[in-house]
Amino acid sequence: MAPLMRSDPSHAVPTVVVIGAGIGGLSAAALLAKRGYHVRVFEQAMVPGGCASTFRRRGFTFDVGATQVAGLEPGGIHHQIFSELELELPAAEPCDPACAVFLPGESTPIHVWRDPQQWQTERQRQFPGSEPFWQKLGELFSYSWRFQTRQPVLPPRNVWDTWQLASALRPDTLLTVPYTFSTAGQLLKGYGLDKNRRLKTFLDLQLKLYSQVGADETALLYAATALGVSQTPQGLSHLQGSMQVLSDALVTSIRQSGGQVLLGHSVEHIQLEGDRPRFVRVRHQKTGDTWLEPADHVVANVTVQNLTTLLGQQTPKGYQRRVDKLVPSSGAFVVYLGVDQAAIPEDCPPHLQFLYDYDGPIGENNSLFVSVSRPGDGRAPEGKATIVASSFTDVQAWQKCNDYAGLKAEYEQGAIAKLNQFFNLDPQHIVHAESGTPRTFERYTARHQGMVGGIGQRLSTFGPFGFATRTPIPKLWLVGDCVHPGEGTAGVSYAALTAVRQIDAMERR
Repeated sequence: MAPLMRSDPSHAVPTVVVIGAGIGGLSAAALLAKRGYHVRVFEQAMVPGGCASTFRRRGFTFDVGATQVAGLEPGGIHHQIFSELELELPAAEPCDPACAVFLPGESTPIHVWRDPQQWQTERQRQFPGSEPFWQKLGELFSYSWRFQTRQPVLPPRNVWDTWQLASALRPDTLLTVPYTFSTAGQLLKGYGLDKNRRLKTFLDLQLKLYSQVGADETALLYAATALGVSQTPQGLSHLQGSMQVLSDALVTSIRQSGGQVLLGHSVEHIQLEGDRPRFVRVRHQKTGDTWLEPADHVVANVTVQNLTTLLGQQTPKGYQRRVDKLVPSSGAFVVYLGVDQAAIPEDCPPHLQFLYDYDGPIGENNSLFVSVSRPGDGRAPEGKATIVASSFTDVQAWQKCNDYAGLKAEYEQGAIAKLNQFFNLDPQHIVHAESGTPRTFERYTARHQGMVGGIGQRLSTFGPFGFATRTPIPKLWLVGDCVHPGEGTAGVSYAALTAVRQIDAMERR
């Protein structure tokens, strides 16, 4: 198909092509369309949402990856975006506790309560003598959160970005500066708690969920936010229906504002002219037809590794070197179970985390993060429930294995056996079972090697030292979990809002 060309190159309304219909891409597209831009979103999958999408089996609705949401509270990022889009926030139930963490050999969990006072009482009981450490984390979270709500651009890449960053600074922000180059593990050691095995393990488990790495590697300021966001006035939520309601609402908004969302369409290449994106090459998945789609701006809701692949030899050499030096992210092995309600213990929390052996890794079925549906939440027929259990896994082991089907079956059986220590997973209670691997995520989300969760929030890659929404190529923008502030629907939505503000500022100039 011949390239589609603009009839009026001097038209006043810029055209924005968005690559990928994950939450970050959809949020950027919806905001841009609402603000009057011509927007087209191309998504290779047949459903929107990316790692926050769903699939259905035998009457069950399974959340693919993300299972909980932050940022629905007044002033939260989803609240801000939905308010601008004039959308009603999706119905949600507070997660309380946000998580119940089971350490090896223990039958009583550590409850991460939503109420700050209740959580303080819990941690003092679970980790005697650790309160000064938690108080310092709380202070850093308070300073960092107030700073973040003023919408700084991190990391800054030009004068406008720097001005936005400077405008967000306040005297209390400076109190975080001495900790900019510290890890959570170093703070733990500073309080003489690094030998506290239970506390260290708990922190490693929780931080691995949010930052891809444990306490010794997670940047302290990121850790303070990740560990503090579960309590009010913030808090985590369980969506009514499924995670799909977020992406469906954003797709509706895009279309109502005149934008387009084209599913089953892969973007294969970004073509530059004069060091700026001019076209993207699109392939229709069903027909195989390809064409060049013109663009004034390109917003890429992909991993940074995928972005360099889309650019190919056009990638700036310094940018490519930086990407090549990244420590590989983890993948996920996920078991999706549709079960009888009888399999679920009474008063089961919506989210649980298990570690089975102190000497084993966090991942590879030695640890599992589990999300359980609630009666009436739309994920299961009456009298049934869903269990989604995920474990970090080495993507290379799945890419290079000789017997993929055998390895997948081994992991699935192992995960179910581990889950059966808490749930009643006798065969007669399991209605449906299937699993996903990094290969599955690579196939359905197109993420590089099936990696999930973005870039590990180490000192070298978080916040001011991470990848920016503003790439080295003018008018090419990166959103998603590889840029500040990281993974999760709230994180990628913040990145989307940042990119939209930058595009608006550039167009006004």
